[in-house]
Amino acid sequence: MSTGCVKGQAPFSSGHIAKKRPSLIVTSLASVSAALVLWQFASSLHWKQKALANEKDPALGWKDDIWPIRQQKPWDISTDFEHSRDLTYDVEEGTWLRLDVSPEGEIVFDMLGDIYCLPASALKSSEITRAYPVLVGVPHDSDPHFSPDGKQLAFRSDAGLGVENIWIRPWHGCENAALHSYGKRNGVDTLPEEPGSVNGGRAAGSNSMTQEQRRLSLEGRSEARLVTNETYRWVSDPRFHPDGTKIIATKWYTSGRSLGAGEGWEYDLSQQTIAAGDGKRLVGRSLPFGWTAEQYGNQQIGPEQFIWWGKDRVIYSKNVVDVNGAWEYSKDVHSGIYAIFAHNLTSGVTETLVDSVPGGATRPELSRDGRTLAFVRRVRDKEALVLKDLTSGTIRNIWYGLTYDLQGVSAPMGTYPSFAFTPGDESIVIWAAGGLWNVPLKLNPQGERVRAGEPQKIKWKATIHKKIAETRYSETDIAAQDTQLEQRLHSFKDLSVDDSGSRVVFQAAGLTYVQETSVHAGVDSPAPILVPRLSPHSTYYAPSFVPHLPNLVIHARWSDTEFTTFEIADINKGVAYELTGLPFGRYSSAILCECQGDTRRIAVIRLGGDSMTGRVVATAGAGIYMGHVKLPSSDETTSTPSKLEIQGLQFVSKDTPDRIRFTDGAKKLILHTDQSATVIDLDLGADEFNKYKSHTLAEGRMSQEIAAAPEVHSASRISASSNVSAAYVAFVDFFQVYLVEGGNVNGEPVWSKPGPKATKGLARVSVDGGHDLAWSADGKRLFWVLGPFLHSIEVSRVSQCKGAIEADPQNFGFECIRHLLDVQEITVKYETDVSRISKEAKKEFDSRSSTSDLSKQEIATRRINADLLVITNATLVTMQTGIEDRDVVPGGMLFIRGGVIQTVGVGLPIPPGAKVIDAEGGIVVPGFIDAHAHWSGDYSVASSWEHRTFLAYGCTTMHNPSLDNVDAWAERGRVESGKMLGPRIFHTGTIIYGAGAPQYHQDIADDAEAISALVRIKAEGGPYSFSYKNYNLPSRASRQRLIKHAKDLNMIVVPEGGMNWDWDITYIIDGMTTVEHSLPVPVLYDDVITLFTLSGTSNTPTHIVNYGGTFGEQYVWANIPLPFDEKLREFIPHSDLEVLSESTSRPVDSYQFFNTSASVYKMTKRGLNANIGAHGEPPLGVNYHAEMFFFQRGGMTPYEVLRSATRSGALSLGLFKSIGSLSQGKLADLVIYPPAIDVLADISVSKDIRYVVRGGRVWEASTMTEEWPVKGRKQTMPPYNAD
Repeated sequence: MSTGCVKGQAPFSSGHIAKKRPSLIVTSLASVSAALVLWQFASSLHWKQKALANEKDPALGWKDDIWPIRQQKPWDISTDFEHSRDLTYDVEEGTWLRLDVSPEGEIVFDMLGDIYCLPASALKSSEITRAYPVLVGVPHDSDPHFSPDGKQLAFRSDAGLGVENIWIRPWHGCENAALHSYGKRNGVDTLPEEPGSVNGGRAAGSNSMTQEQRRLSLEGRSEARLVTNETYRWVSDPRFHPDGTKIIATKWYTSGRSLGAGEGWEYDLSQQTIAAGDGKRLVGRSLPFGWTAEQYGNQQIGPEQFIWWGKDRVIYSKNVVDVNGAWEYSKDVHSGIYAIFAHNLTSGVTETLVDSVPGGATRPELSRDGRTLAFVRRVRDKEALVLKDLTSGTIRNIWYGLTYDLQGVSAPMGTYPSFAFTPGDESIVIWAAGGLWNVPLKLNPQGERVRAGEPQKIKWKATIHKKIAETRYSETDIAAQDTQLEQRLHSFKDLSVDDSGSRVVFQAAGLTYVQETSVHAGVDSPAPILVPRLSPHSTYYAPSFVPHLPNLVIHARWSDTEFTTFEIADINKGVAYELTGLPFGRYSSAILCECQGDTRRIAVIRLGGDSMTGRVVATAGAGIYMGHVKLPSSDETTSTPSKLEIQGLQFVSKDTPDRIRFTDGAKKLILHTDQSATVIDLDLGADEFNKYKSHTLAEGRMSQEIAAAPEVHSASRISASSNVSAAYVAFVDFFQVYLVEGGNVNGEPVWSKPGPKATKGLARVSVDGGHDLAWSADGKRLFWVLGPFLHSIEVSRVSQCKGAIEADPQNFGFECIRHLLDVQEITVKYETDVSRISKEAKKEFDSRSSTSDLSKQEIATRRINADLLVITNATLVTMQTGIEDRDVVPGGMLFIRGGVIQTVGVGLPIPPGAKVIDAEGGIVVPGFIDAHAHWSGDYSVASSWEHRTFLAYGCTTMHNPSLDNVDAWAERGRVESGKMLGPRIFHTGTIIYGAGAPQYHQDIADDAEAISALVRIKAEGGPYSFSYKNYNLPSRASRQRLIKHAKDLNMIVVPEGGMNWDWDITYIIDGMTTVEHSLPVPVLYDDVITLFTLSGTSNTPTHIVNYGGTFGEQYVWANIPLPFDEKLREFIPHSDLEVLSESTSRPVDSYQFFNTSASVYKMTKRGLNANIGAHGEPPLGVNYHAEMFFFQRGGMTPYEVLRSATRSGALSLGLFKSIGSLSQGKLADLVIYPPAIDVLADISVSKDIRYVVRGGRVWEASTMTEEWPVKGRKQTMPPYNAD
């Protein structure tokens, strides 16, 4: 019997010290006194617990009235989204089958979102019994459970809106409920021609039925009725009360994280009208010490898996390890995670029935006579079915044949599939190892239940019939873009506006541009002007205009060794001046006062260290500083010294806001963060503690940005120390831009949730969203950007839509306001690496030729091929076909020019003048694709050690499924324009997130919101933005809306998988492009394997962070001395490596990723595209190759692993036309191995790379020193190491 562990893995010692439990055992008379004290303490504690239970429940002081921000508009997942493909196949095994047994002995179970029934005879039959489908269709149905009298069936379903609710339907037995009638033709089971033909007197073909009624009848839900009505939270695992009048179920709550915390809720079955959220909380979440009722919604742990114990008690299971309110990954199941409790609803007392140690205790099920509690737990390398006699307290492990439980996962699908006692309690029916098992029981002399013999496998067969959607797939031809001499930027940031709104200044991938606005210049506004700069190869950021001198721009220049220097540029004269006088350090911005004259106040924001620039040099003194500087006069010439000194520098505040600006001349300073605008009164001076008086102009409750337009009054009416108020407040809330008059704020945080809590007079002014809010200095016009489009509105005109605003509480008058907007497109381009390589190669050739003895004609002939790279004597693994025998080419040659592979061949002549690299027989493969990468430095202006590391380990393409939609495209622009090293960067932009994190949350409540969410992503990345990420949106309607509109925008969807089994199955059925992370059940069987492989959906399992058990990264940490790896120390900050010095050794059976890998391998043999994704886990680079190694441990050959790292990733992402194989016309991304490294024989050596090539540019991989075209060049990095 399989225990769920892949065989053949070498054992490792666990390295754990057993946790000792407190004891009250008295060992001597001298201990009596101490024991009495302990008894008194225990007794007191019992009564205190009882008293506390009767005190006010913390849940009573909490209102669940924030999320969702907008309620879903009508949608039916069955009829409003097309499932155009039919998939039919037979199975005799299934994955994670939750079941129940009726009083008559019939077995119901769920499989792939349908519910099946086996007759009672199947329990003892030696023949295969046909499982009848009783609930089918597009809705995902699960968790079937009978009423005590067997006359009703409760189940979970996402029918309708796509949120999982509890339904009930009458039950008249398997035969009557069966939706298909089966016959025998020549001994073979056959389906009728009409898959929906009906037994039991349901006239599915009646002409009097509507189309909808017919569908419901064919699906088995014509008599089903809803008993819960959740539109955002979801409900699972319904259990009938013994009297059959109500049910208890687990209601799942998300917090800022999308992991669900359970609660026990009761639902009255007699209730006819069910309002949203109706029900009664029976068992809520307990709070960590010190938490208040206001924090209740942040608790990520709660009770789950409820069953009734008599009429007034419930039994449940709960995670007892995560006690600080936060759910943690990769826990130790052997030490125990879950425990089982009983709660008395009358007395309020809770008692522990089964402790968590050892191995946890979860999935409680009760015998029909109420005496025997059955549950599952981990015992060494096995999973046990355990019985506890509730009378005697005796616990017995009766069977070690179960599949591993999922205690280590946040598991709304259950930590183990539900199981049941048979009528008379003579056995237990339970799922394990893909099958249904009958475990016989008997009574011992003490009346306790024990095992009566060997468990017997129930033989069954089912026909799965699924309607599935077309898999969302799009191709993106990145080669057509990347081989041009110029590329266009689409994402701009750091927007600032001049006094009158006639010009804006912004950052575009590390350069500063000034653009005349269409408001000033008309429709034909001129192209943006590149601001003069002193260092052509440096990165510039944080620009702003000098007030009253719109020809002057101040901006910051970054150097990885000299850090920040400010420059003032005169865009009319084309000159720039360096500002001196600031201490060495990092600065985020500088602004000058709204004053007249040449000598101005200047304020700067100084920052401390960070992960990209290091935390070892110039990290002290963060805050705001102020001084003064003399500006260049208008009559100065270009021969004037190019340095201006900041003098009189003084400290103002420890705050480090996002933006600052002066107002009231130089008397006030406004600090803007994402959720506040604050005025510091400089004119009054600092107090004895060196602090300035300040007051708040505006606050946002959940805003991502806020920008107040100040109004200066002649006399103070705001406070005793200030004469500045907010004339208008603009803010970004849930990605849209809103505007409100300052007088309507009244000291309350601004908020855009529709309804009575929305800020009075609020107007939505953006079409699809925006960022980088900026006011003209006169406060008359508000600007923002979205992608390459500059938006603005004259705020005084908003009053024209006052009536529309008042009449539109959902969108705050937007349909009227959109006609008041001014929108202009900005075009900024940069030179591509293809162009730079050609120029650099010819420049290097010319330098060498200047001392050559060759004739001019020979030099001219050779110069023609100076930008041609030829790789010879290589063992090519082309990945053109995906078949090893066809793809391996000994003695191969690659000819590369213009960033692409021109020719792949053998024995071809080499043109004179070409750069030749002799591979010496070494293996050459396409550049690796990290299909699920993460990194953290997209915000930074510094060169990225992360991207340099990715390249050094052969990853030439990165796809990040969660990254800031603005910063990350700006980062990509800096890589592509040559300002720093990096692979090809693609990403989904900001995740489309279902849980309660304001900076990410989106409801996707209707089609308009779905379109806006996708347009926002697409706008910032242009043709390179081809994917989005659904991150645990709770409504399937939301998920379907996005898929529907993604097709129109040529986008794919890469959803967050991993921990919600039921949602993952719907991702496949609804046609999502991939499932990111492994399915939470590591060992998959034929039902899922067939569905997954035939659907066309791909998988990126990320064994490194496998959700079925201990993370793979811990295997790496425990088995590799990472801090001593010389290559890692070359590329990664040493502090990041030092923290990996010690790790906890785990037994091999804790590493469930080995089982995941075996399942993935089975699916790839049947056609699944499985992608390598290392999740950005430390250490970068090495873990990508560890992920490759984990793929091999599941059964793949080294070639198959390399195929997943190259071809499969490109196919899944729709990029195979450009990358993923060594083919003519594709981008020249490749990895060259030394001749001694045979990755086709041993994948564990895959990280030992000789050269990495990205678009034809070649680096020596151990140091990232450039080999060609500029030999010896090496990027300088910030000083992030102290040694």
